[in-house]
Amino acid sequence: MTEAEELKPTIVGVLERIIFRNDANFYSIIEVKESKSGTKVTACGILPGVQPGETLEITGNWTVHEKHGKQFNVEQFESKLPSDIKGIRRYLGSGLIEGIGKIYAKKIVDYFGADTFNILSTESARLLEIDGIGKQRASKIKEAWDSQFAIRDIMIFLQTYDVTNALCIKLYEKYGVGARTILETDPYRVAQEVQGVGFKTADKIAKNLGIPSTHSSRIDAGIMHILSLAEDDGHTCIYRQQLLKSAQILLELSPDRVDERVEKLITFGRLCMISNEIVQKSSLKNMEDTIAKCLQNILFDKSSTLPDIWVEKAIDWVQKRESLVFAPGQIAAIEAALTHKVSILTGGPGTGKTTILRSLVTILSAKKANTVLCAPTGRAAQKISETTGKPAQTIHRLLQYKPGERTFLHDESMPLKLDFIVVDEASMVDVFLAASLFRALPTTTHVLLVGDIDQLPSVGPGNVLGDIIKSGKFYVTRLDRIFRQEACSEIVSVAHNIIHTVEDCPEVIHSFGDINPSRDFHFIEAETPEICLEKITLLCQKYLPMWYNIDPINDVQVLVPVHQGIIGTENLNTTFQNIFIPKEYGVPWTQFRIADKIIQIRNNYEKNIFNGDLGNITYLNDDDHTATAKFGDEVVCLSRGNLSDIHLAYAISIHKSQGSEFPIVIIALLRQHYVMLQRNLLYTAITRGKNKVFVVGDPRAYSIATQNKERTKRLTGLYLPA
Repeated sequence: MTEAEELKPTIVGVLERIIFRNDANFYSIIEVKESKSGTKVTACGILPGVQPGETLEITGNWTVHEKHGKQFNVEQFESKLPSDIKGIRRYLGSGLIEGIGKIYAKKIVDYFGADTFNILSTESARLLEIDGIGKQRASKIKEAWDSQFAIRDIMIFLQTYDVTNALCIKLYEKYGVGARTILETDPYRVAQEVQGVGFKTADKIAKNLGIPSTHSSRIDAGIMHILSLAEDDGHTCIYRQQLLKSAQILLELSPDRVDERVEKLITFGRLCMISNEIVQKSSLKNMEDTIAKCLQNILFDKSSTLPDIWVEKAIDWVQKRESLVFAPGQIAAIEAALTHKVSILTGGPGTGKTTILRSLVTILSAKKANTVLCAPTGRAAQKISETTGKPAQTIHRLLQYKPGERTFLHDESMPLKLDFIVVDEASMVDVFLAASLFRALPTTTHVLLVGDIDQLPSVGPGNVLGDIIKSGKFYVTRLDRIFRQEACSEIVSVAHNIIHTVEDCPEVIHSFGDINPSRDFHFIEAETPEICLEKITLLCQKYLPMWYNIDPINDVQVLVPVHQGIIGTENLNTTFQNIFIPKEYGVPWTQFRIADKIIQIRNNYEKNIFNGDLGNITYLNDDDHTATAKFGDEVVCLSRGNLSDIHLAYAISIHKSQGSEFPIVIIALLRQHYVMLQRNLLYTAITRGKNKVFVVGDPRAYSIATQNKERTKRLTGLYLPA
């Protein structure tokens, strides 16, 4: 300890109350009662896991806040459990330990006195001596007691590494009481096994532990980290030279040292070479090989369980039944679906995909074919169900995930029983989901993939639909004609113009008084982020409810290209949460409030909620720090660890909106979003609007986006059968 550190003031006292706590970064404002003087002190700083009743030894500096006056800025702290009866009772009654509220805290402390904590730690069976505590409650209390101290141990260990509270809980859920030991002995393992603990965090821990920079586990983790970053950008593989260069910069090691470990990882089977210059994770190669093999097997199997259908007659029949006259492209699509084992239907809004699907399902139902409709997300499944009048489900639900085994029930050993499958929004399907689905299909089935190839590609890695089309091995119907009955839709017209390189910005409106609410597309000028925020807020809070009598939370979706900044998802979500959800609907231990609109950002197979699913918080439990949320018809209980995969969703990124359709869409579009402004991004955003679309932003940003037709190309290894 330096002389300066020795001179820093230290306060020892009992934590009386928590005035404020940010659960994401542990920043807390607390009131401490000094042990010697009895004076109450306001202190603030990073204080993970502290609870009223604890004795704290805090070191730091005195500061003067312009509004709140004198307070103690905490730089370091140590904590001790309370030793007096009053402190123990208060600590246990804080709701920290599941199964112990204020009533049971009083009973336990009155019975065991100052020995309470020792009983809970080493003789928890004695809890049965207390009236009202049975075996189940005693077991629950013991489990909660042990887990709380394990989590706190992790929190204190990680408090200097910018690891969130929710992520600490996730680490405990993954490794249990041994979490800290694993962090201390092999932090790079944690980076690869737990989403949210990145390589850089693991590297900080490793350096503090004295693990040398040339250690093989560090180099391996760095290489896999670079591959994961490429995966996050949608690639399933990477050029070897790019991998070596990026890993060399990250690890600050020579290319030869990195290349040596790449060879080792290939030898160990974690990586593979798919050409002389391209490297791929073995797991991703397996996925892409599975897709290619399964499609090849379906294509080459000439047998079919589809009932005999006289295609020309069936098309005539459905046109008369539905009072339709098909365009040549629509006839070709239905013919292809009924005669080819694998076919693709692609086209934008208003081009007749809905009519084709509805008519095709009508024909198949009349022939009593076993037909399954599915889509990557719940909203997309609901949309195709409404379109066709036939039940549809998510691909995950169709395959039936088995949480205990972390696999799907249906695979090649137990294939689905069906004659025909329609996969809607197929452009959203990544390699993981595609491999799982195709693996579960019998080779006798017919497959129709439906998607809009002009939209953004899947959020997950791969370019499955694009690669299948590009292969030239499968029948593809491309629809590009807007039908007369849809021509009145300005949303469809604007989307069509974007794809067909019409770069002129739609009519720009300068004030809300110029808006005609009966129109379905508006471009409202806002050249700065501040004005854009003001106009979006006014739309949501005042004008949209007034014009359309809608729910401004669930009927309106704000879409933006970026997460940071004034017009980023983070600031917009905080703004709208404070506008629509009163603070009293919240609790101290989480940022969420009851009725919040939320989005799941990672697949959670155990809870049956998936990346992009939208829902609402319905309940926050203060006793055990869990939340209940509703996603569509599903009611899900979420632990604090689960909540790290949940974000507010009043505003979401355009990428996250794929496959969804919303009654009213507001799109923020500014020149500050320059790096994200691409034609397919703008097209995807506009085509999310079912009834109304409002673009709020700079007309010059619109022009930049429409002129930027260069797609971000994905490097993939999906080679399809010849």
